[in-house]
Amino acid sequence: MRARLSGLTAVLILVLAACSTGAWSWSSGGQPAAAAPSSAPASVTPAAAVELTIYGAASLKGALEKVKTAYEVVVPGAILTISTDSSAALEMKIEQGAPADVFLSADAGNPQKLVEAGLAEGDPVPFAGNELAVIVPADNPARIRSPADLARAGVKVIAAGDAVPITTYATRLVERLAMEPGYPAGFVAGYTRNVVSREDNAKGVVAKIELGEGDVGIVYVTDAKASTTVAIVDVPESANVPATYAGVVARASRDVAAARAFLDWLAGPGGQAILGGFGFLPPP
Repeated sequence: MRARLSGLTAVLILVLAACSTGAWSWSSGGQPAAAAPSSAPASVTPAAAVELTIYGAASLKGALEKVKTAYEVVVPGAILTISTDSSAALEMKIEQGAPADVFLSADAGNPQKLVEAGLAEGDPVPFAGNELAVIVPADNPARIRSPADLARAGVKVIAAGDAVPITTYATRLVERLAMEPGYPAGFVAGYTRNVVSREDNAKGVVAKIELGEGDVGIVYVTDAKASTTVAIVDVPESANVPATYAGVVARASRDVAAARAFLDWLAGPGGQAILGGFGFLPPP
């Protein structure tokens, strides 16, 4: 009898110790379940149902697919729905009442618009950086040798719409290239005249160049490197333009705390490891 009590006492001590440390949870079958991964966001309870809709810039598409898989492992019960488009289009959708929880933009300006409109919780959070690349079809039929050829007569430039972040960055790049030694007078005007198409986003620019429907375009380095059918023309480092990606939690989120936890995770080591694998730079 004394031996049985001693055994029960030992089991009780083990159970109480496990509960106090949080090292174990118990499954419906009465067996200890695995502990939550240590990289889980502190503000999200593992195994709780967390459904989040993430709006992300088109240039994040590949990375966000991997982010979704990783986060759903880190936070058991989490379900992420990813929707990508140009940052400007996504910002407008949220303004019009689209049910997003987190907005991940290729710039800081579009998230800031939501803040100023009272449609965001907290300030934009920088989570990644990028740079620009000049791309041509793999066979380079227009014989583009340097970014100076962006303004050469007869060259067909594929660009994006005026409201799209890549266009803002590309305009800055062209202005900075115009100040580089050896670039022709009227370089900015020549580039502008050569634009023959305006696409919805940077991915659309890449697609047109891949199909040979244009001679050259300016996109993000990550998009350029992700394509196997374009070639990259070197941009002078002194002229390149850094791109800052920032995210914000939508005020209309169904779960603001869970949305904030996801954004914090993306800006932290877990998210940075994935983004870095796709060529994104750390946030500035």
